[in-house]
Amino acid sequence: MKGQGLALPVGLATLLVAFAASVVFSMWAGALNIPFLEILDALLGNEVSAINSAVVLKVRLPRAAVAALVGAALGGSGVSFQAVLRNPLADPYLLGVSGGAALGAVTVITFGGANAAATLVPVAAFMGAMGALGVVYLVASAQRASTYALILSGVMVGSFCSALLLFFLWMAPADTVRTAFFWLSGNLSEVAPDWFVWTALLAMISFGALWLQAPALDLFTQGEEVAADLGLDVGRARLTVFLAAGALAASAVAVAGLVGFVGLVAPHVVRLFWGGSHRRLLPGAAILGATFILFSDGIARTVFAPAEIPVGVVTALIGAPFFLLLLRRRGQQQ
Repeated sequence: MKGQGLALPVGLATLLVAFAASVVFSMWAGALNIPFLEILDALLGNEVSAINSAVVLKVRLPRAAVAALVGAALGGSGVSFQAVLRNPLADPYLLGVSGGAALGAVTVITFGGANAAATLVPVAAFMGAMGALGVVYLVASAQRASTYALILSGVMVGSFCSALLLFFLWMAPADTVRTAFFWLSGNLSEVAPDWFVWTALLAMISFGALWLQAPALDLFTQGEEVAADLGLDVGRARLTVFLAAGALAASAVAVAGLVGFVGLVAPHVVRLFWGGSHRRLLPGAAILGATFILFSDGIARTVFAPAEIPVGVVTALIGAPFFLLLLRRRGQQQ
């Protein structure tokens, strides 16, 4: 649909129902079959078996919270980058976030030892992602941080980080390569509670900054010259969005590894039925991003149970063909 899309109550209700269904599915999915009523009893503190209670409260509930946080962060980040770059194919990883995060994580995994790797990988991934973003912006600032310069710089920085990453993996022993591959494929099972809290806090602050920039994001979609003519401080707004959206993406990657297509697909789907206002798009894409990862993680834990498919593999297998269908439909409507 075009224009304003669905009315606000209808659109919000649709998103919330889908999100609730994804939470239920995520709590149910897994190698151990727990009836839904027992899941509900465990969440409410009623008496259930010790095994089922432990699985629900100590395994599935924290994992669902991580999945929702990561999906919301990637969805909100994707919307923001698509607006500021005026590129519907932009996603949170376009500007070097994935390459920088992967390089930071793999460096610690390769050279930090088992104990160091377990505690420092999220920190290294976050610092690598933000460092790559900083390099991209500094390089592009020579061209006044134009959209073209940002995208080109992001591709180059990402390629350089990927080359270093492959070099480190080439030197590493087989067990280290296996550990790195596990992280690179997306993993929601080993997030420390303290790191989750800090990530959630950073995500809320970043999302709040983007929410305040929603009118600026609306103007960016009309072009920087138009935005400047309408009184927007383009440089300041772009830098704010760049840092906030980058921090959202970096925090998601730090806790979950590389989970693709969420920040690309979620904004497009929400935009189809809910219009182009970023006051709607930001929360809508966050809710849909969380829904997407919750469903994907449930599938990852169910298809080959008790083995798990990396969640990044599932999001790519679902997101890539779905996005191609969206592009085809959009081309038919033009």
